[in-house]
Amino acid sequence: MPQISQLAATYASQIFWLLLTFGFVFFVVGLGMVPKVQGTIDKRDASVADDLAAAEAARAAADAAEEKWRARDNAAREAAQHKQAAARSEAAAATARSLADAAETINAKVAADEARIAASTQSALAEIESVAAEAAREIVARLSGVDASEAEARTAVRTAMAHG
Repeated sequence: MPQISQLAATYASQIFWLLLTFGFVFFVVGLGMVPKVQGTIDKRDASVADDLAAAEAARAAADAAEEKWRARDNAAREAAQHKQAAARSEAAAATARSLADAAETINAKVAADEARIAASTQSALAEIESVAAEAAREIVARLSGVDASEAEARTAVRTAMAHG
């Protein structure tokens, strides 16, 4: 086979050019491009590390600011609760005073009205007694023809009203 005999002649030449090409590519890529890529990677790593450090510092500052805000918020809430409790107690005291004043006024009015009603009742009873005594005198005079005195008629009416 003639192809196999040619293989040995061309094999050495192909190996030479293969080694020469790979050597050239190794030196160009290894000495020219790899340091540039490595420099870019180092810069990117440094930038990422700086960004992470800045982010950590910002997070710590945000945490500190949040803690201060929470402390102020809690203090303000506590102060508001104290003010609210004080306002409630003042309102309760004012309401109690108002109720006491109103109760006193109402009790005074009730007592005055009860006294007026009692006086009116006594006056009405006396008037009823007087009218009843006069009516009793007239009834006795018409029915029996006896003229009863006013004192006797009043005594009889009082006795009837007391039992009745």
